[in-house]
Amino acid sequence: MIHLFNEVLYSPLLNLLVFFYNIFPFADLGLAILLLTLVIRLVLWPLSEKALRSQKAMQAIQPKISALKEKYKKDPSKLAQATMAIYKENKVNPFSYIFLLLIQLPILLAVYQVFRNGLISKNLATDLYGFIHNPGVLNVLSFGVLDLSKPNLILTLITGLLQYRQGKMLTTIQHLPNIAKKEGAKDETVMAIMNKQMIFMMPILTVFIGLGLPSGLMLYWLIGLVLTIIQQKLSFRKLPSGDKSVKPSS
Repeated sequence: MIHLFNEVLYSPLLNLLVFFYNIFPFADLGLAILLLTLVIRLVLWPLSEKALRSQKAMQAIQPKISALKEKYKKDPSKLAQATMAIYKENKVNPFSYIFLLLIQLPILLAVYQVFRNGLISKNLATDLYGFIHNPGVLNVLSFGVLDLSKPNLILTLITGLLQYRQGKMLTTIQHLPNIAKKEGAKDETVMAIMNKQMIFMMPILTVFIGLGLPSGLMLYWLIGLVLTIIQQKLSFRKLPSGDKSVKPSS
């Protein structure tokens, strides 16, 4: 399993990062991380778009879910069956976004390995492909001021704030004002409760974990969040005319 992880994720990501590092005459690792993040996000773009579409579909069927909760409020078993039937009918996967996060986790671990082993190590030769130039020791000082091999408080705090912003956008699209006024919507679904908790928990975890990580990894995390927010804004603008009441938070 470790060998497969190295072959499929760690080695390709390390080599791609070094390739981007080599193309800049001034060899700035921060710019190489930017390009690496762009590539990863482009690869994951279709999955992210599918997850966002599922989030919007969840919002659209909330009136039906609320009606079912009122109808079967004394029969949880029938409520669960009817809810799953609506999900199936509308081709909605309520766990699609969690699935996307699970897919990104191995990639994040691989990037962490790149920074822990690849950047700090003085010997890249054993990990680089034959057609990738070995620059020797990578210069971890980016933009002339940021040491990417050490934690950085400011960068971590900014990443935490962006994590909050990204989570807030997702929650905004899941709750329509006219739905919230209905009696059936008083009892929130488990997913809605989880989403509300994640808004605050994810930024806290991001800062807590980030304070012990190399700032190069946090830079990757931050750039990824910026791109995710941009994708969410673009996706939310594609809402059908009937859903214009749902807009990303400003």
